[in-house]
Amino acid sequence: MSFKAIILLTRADGASHDDFARWWLQQHAPLAKQLPGLRRGVFNLVENPADGDPDGVSELWFDSQSDFEAAYASEIGKSVVADSLANVSGRRRMFVVENVIHS
Repeated sequence: MSFKAIILLTRADGASHDDFARWWLQQHAPLAKQLPGLRRGVFNLVENPADGDPDGVSELWFDSQSDFEAAYASEIGKSVVADSLANVSGRRRMFVVENVIHS
């Protein structure tokens, strides 16, 4: 069984949804892709988010929570966090257990 984190991101104050999408997919995704131990990553761009709703939802799979924590403790992990915090007004992490109902 693998470990999965979901991160909800809300664009920075004053940024448009298009600004967020450009930053997240063109600048942030290549950084996040380098996280050590990352098994799979999916960046879900929210279509037409209402004010205050997340603009993006990332799904990150690792072998374990300790691998996730080690990834974010690494130099690239610290860069990923710093890049996020510099470009969003909200960032919420959730650790989840997947229950697949159809594949």
